Amino acid sequence: MSIQWFPGHMHLTKKAITARVKDGIDVVIELLDARAPGSSANPLLAQLTQGKPALKVLNKQDLADPARTELWLAHYNSLPETQALGLDASITAPAQRLITACRALAPLRGGMAKPMRVLICGIPNVGKSTLINTLVGKRAAKTGDEPGITKLEQRIALASDFYLYDTPGMLWPKITIEKGGYNLAATGAVGRNALDEELVAVELLATLRRDYAGQVEARYKLTDTTALNDEELLAAIGRKRGAVLGGGKINLQKAAEIVIHDYRNGILGRITLETPEEFLVWAAEAAIAEAARQERKARKGRRGATPLAGEAESEDPDDEFSTSGDEDGVQGVSHD
Repeated sequence: MSIQWFPGHMHLTKKAITARVKDGIDVVIELLDARAPGSSANPLLAQLTQGKPALKVLNKQDLADPARTELWLAHYNSLPETQALGLDASITAPAQRLITACRALAPLRGGMAKPMRVLICGIPNVGKSTLINTLVGKRAAKTGDEPGITKLEQRIALASDFYLYDTPGMLWPKITIEKGGYNLAATGAVGRNALDEELVAVELLATLRRDYAGQVEARYKLTDTTALNDEELLAAIGRKRGAVLGGGKINLQKAAEIVIHDYRNGILGRITLETPEEFLVWAAEAAIAEAARQERKARKGRRGATPLAGEAESEDPDDEFSTSGDEDGVQGVSHD
């Protein structure tokens, strides 16, 4: 499955972040989804802001597994020039911790002569606008449950010597970690038109039945789901929830919408789709696969090159997520 999602405003965001970092930023706040902290961390942002102190904020922690949130906080806090904290953006008091954490990361900044300049970034639909409105106590930024609400950079004064630069949510052009792509789709980081909801629901259930089977069974009043595969489990949920067409056929699209809705809204309970150890394994495997893919492309591009023994001459199927699009923001979904 290939996700195309890189609208024109995301290209502008990349340029804006590059320019802002060049002009001088003291700290970069990256808002992550606590339900998928590794998958929601933008590798392109890491490149653009390399060398800047980082504050990783695990937002929506009230929807995430508390034990796994602690694992992720420990992971990020172990990195150099990095601090991490969990947050529910709707709670005012914890949000104020951001200012204190930023000052700790850049202790030489502050005062009218050297005001603190902080860039806040994140992928779409991670709750950044809601957090900013909580920080300033008013609707400084538009909010919504669709990715891509914020379109322009904003400068917000949180104190007389503390300026926060807000940028639109930005994904990266190619998601090579396949499981991470599915996790982003499950959390709602990409638009509805950019994913196959049945496939996303099946992948989501594969994770839930492994780590949170009891919560799934309790929600949908199922017993002993171990005998079902992931597709059968989706069908069983559809049957239980009345997603049935004429002739008793299960409406799998409706069943998928039910599962994804229940997950995103915390109805299934507090769930985190990945641990730091799991994500590091996925990333290592993806790096190896990507290197092999690039080598195959290079070999096929050489004039007169021939496949290695046992290698098919046809192109390999593109089994990676791609968020690329044209400058006008074309988006869609393809199944390769």
